[in-house]
Amino acid sequence: MIHPMDPVPAPLPLPLEGITVVAVEQAVSAPFATRQLADLGARVIKVERVDGGDFARGYDTAARGLASHFVWCNRGKESIALDLKDPRGLDVVRRLIARADVFVQNLAHGAAARLGLDAATLCAAHPRLIAVDISGYGSSGPYADKRAYDMLVQCEAGLVSVTGTPEQPVKAGIPAADIAAAMYAFSGVLAALVRRGATGRGGPVEVSMLEALTEWMGHPLHHTMHGGTPPARTGLAHAVIAPYDAYPTADGGRVLLSVQNDREWRRLAEQVLGCPELGTDPEFATNAARVARRERTDALVAKALGALTADEALARLEGAGIACARLRDVAEVAEHPQLAARGRWREVGSPAGPLKALLPPITLPGGDEARMGDVPALGRHTDELLRAVGMTDGEIAELRRDGVAA
Repeated sequence: MIHPMDPVPAPLPLPLEGITVVAVEQAVSAPFATRQLADLGARVIKVERVDGGDFARGYDTAARGLASHFVWCNRGKESIALDLKDPRGLDVVRRLIARADVFVQNLAHGAAARLGLDAATLCAAHPRLIAVDISGYGSSGPYADKRAYDMLVQCEAGLVSVTGTPEQPVKAGIPAADIAAAMYAFSGVLAALVRRGATGRGGPVEVSMLEALTEWMGHPLHHTMHGGTPPARTGLAHAVIAPYDAYPTADGGRVLLSVQNDREWRRLAEQVLGCPELGTDPEFATNAARVARRERTDALVAKALGALTADEALARLEGAGIACARLRDVAEVAEHPQLAARGRWREVGSPAGPLKALLPPITLPGGDEARMGDVPALGRHTDELLRAVGMTDGEIAELRRDGVAA
């Protein structure tokens, strides 16, 4: 126990303080992975094309003139714009890598190897380097050369087949394949750093979008492989539990509730539905009976909640100890009272001015807060990084004149 008179311990530094990451990255999977590293204190040097940079910069202009994907995935990084097809630009990247702890790339299959920037080549030259290759389908096999965009991989991994209504499969509303690959790349780097701390050696890390998202297919995949029956698409309803769905309320809202066992059903019947006899009625008393009569079960719940506002419905459900939630749209999430109460929003700088951003979900109490740096303009750090690898002002001017740097 700390005595009241004892000195307060100094905050712990961010865990990746002193780690340098070089990334030849684009779109979402690699940029989102390296943003996690930047948030935890790593220095991330983002290598972009001279002609427009990371193509995610041009996806939209929704974030005060900037692309929402780019703002989300690229805060806290240093941007250097180089032409890697020119030997001078490639030489700069190699010099940066020689000083780095981690290298990450998600170029099209074969492109990194042609440049000598694949993990195997780099780790052979730099034994302490951790080099991450992110691909769509992996480095071998019949799909290795296929183009791999998020929605295509969602289809190949079966996510689309289990998402949607009975009539219509739909893709996830977020880039689930990109995010899955990003988070395995992020955790792979952390694991490799721990191993390097013990052995002194880095090494390659390989992540494929297909394999990452297939892992996330856990329950439907194992249910099908071991039970033989693919789970049905049920919209917001649960395939094997009832009632477990979203129901409209009198004020136009929608409230989702979940009854996990028959005791909860009895409480719902008595305290929310106003029909305590349904708690022991053989046609509804067990989950199996309710699932068999799902339409009637849902109609009973819908009638009761439809007479209440969303706030009234939530209060009554919570009073009965029934798990429930408000079905929010994205704008409502941005104003979520729980996020506000926990102080999870910050502002980050950008070429368009300050932008609202969510603190990373990894919280490390007793340490420095996550480093949420600026979203960089293209080539914002080119000159200082070129000087850092030993170039003179004259050499830098020559690279800019020739279009090798921007």
